[in-house]
Parts: sequence; C-alpha cells; structure tokens
Amino acid sequence: MVNTNEEGQLMGTKKITVFSERCIAAGNCYEIAPKYFDQDPDDGTVLRLRADAEAGDESLVARAAATCPVAAIELAE
Repeated sequence: MVNTNEEGQLMGTKKITVFSERCIAAGNCYEIAPKYFDQDPDDGTVLRLRADAEAGDESLVARAAATCPVAAIELAE
C-alpha cells in the first residue's frame, strides 16, 4: 500500500496482522502503541485498531510487535 505525507511525497505503509489465538494478554502492544492496539474487554487479548502502520509510526508498531512474548503481531510490506 502506498500513501502520501503532508508534503505529497509517496511513502509506504506496513500491514499489521494480529494472531489473536496466540495472544496471552501481556499488554505490551497496547501500552507501546495504543493508536494501533487495544485490549479485548472480555478476555484481554489484543485488538487491532488499524490495518496499516503509518510510515512515521512503523518503528513504534515494530517495537510493539517485537515485545510480544508469543509473536501474536506481525508486520509485512
């Protein structure tokens, strides 16, 4: 997917995939990137709030994914 920034320059985004069945509700992802992740009120598992990480937020979302102890979040081009 390709988007443009405020200056009209092309910039890529990364697709966020969540594997809820892996999630153990550790909470790292939504503490690090609350714009992209939340916690299910019923079972505490991760909820994806956005399908794509904005170019300026890719490192933040990558850090949230990397801190997941069960690899329940993946980023792809």
